Amino acid sequence: MRALVFTGPGTVEMRDVAEPEVGAGEVLVHVMASGICGSELHGVKTPGFRVPPLVMGHEFAGRTDDGRQVIVNPILSCGDCDVCGLGLRNVCRRRRIIGVHLPGGFAERAAVPAGALTEMPAGLSWDAAGVVEPVANAVHAWSLAGAPAGARVGIIGAGAIGLACSQVALSGGAARVEIADRAEDRRSIAAELGAHAAVAELTGEYDVVFDAVGTAGTHRASLALLRPGGVAVWLGLADSTAGFDASGLVRGEQRVIGSFAYGDADFASAAALVGDWDLSWVKAFPLEDGAKVFTGLMNGGTVPVKALLVP
Repeated sequence: MRALVFTGPGTVEMRDVAEPEVGAGEVLVHVMASGICGSELHGVKTPGFRVPPLVMGHEFAGRTDDGRQVIVNPILSCGDCDVCGLGLRNVCRRRRIIGVHLPGGFAERAAVPAGALTEMPAGLSWDAAGVVEPVANAVHAWSLAGAPAGARVGIIGAGAIGLACSQVALSGGAARVEIADRAEDRRSIAAELGAHAAVAELTGEYDVVFDAVGTAGTHRASLALLRPGGVAVWLGLADSTAGFDASGLVRGEQRVIGSFAYGDADFASAAALVGDWDLSWVKAFPLEDGAKVFTGLMNGGTVPVKALLVP
């Protein structure tokens, strides 16, 4: 079958690869849409725990041999540890992720544990199904923030996660949502999707700030923009450096919450939400064009915000 393969630092290639071996308890999924994630762009450009050769792709949906339309939840937890027992299987110490530790959805077919499949809501498009995973990240982050009714929300970064955070905040009752991004085209999209302000840099004071970039500078900004007692939720993974004033955090009684992935309920909520969204920021490309599309985004392209690869 055909697949987009991470073959080395800064390089992805279209290749013919072996058909997936479907093990006990697994299901063969014929991929219909697979989203390119910013973490994959960063992971290929600066390799870390993704080890080539690897078929990436952790945001995907498809059909099973018996005709079911499914969305894949790529987080595979142990189910037995203390953390899983607390319902936090997204941060299980022994978790594995399809497309990171196991072959994923940048291919015509993928072998997926049966328990990782979520039935698609009736009428959901494949484009919408392909963005359920990133939207689930935003649903989870909003839940962690515990934002008060009528909250003022600031978002740093108008990529897929930032736009999803904006949409979730608006549907969750935020009074005002402002989003910042360096790219003018992404600011325009954020405004079209309903953000009250889309700017190059946030300057207000907010109850909640979502950092969907994750550099030392955006970490620092997320706290500087908070009101006393406010909450910064960090989703971005661009840099491991904290970069903030710990004294200011204490004196302002502010909170920083790390948000990683999502729980099963968040995933289900995302699947229910996204069918009603404007997805003009999502564009599908043939899988055969995957290397070109991926490389362009990896090297600084900002459009489309979310690219889907379709076999």
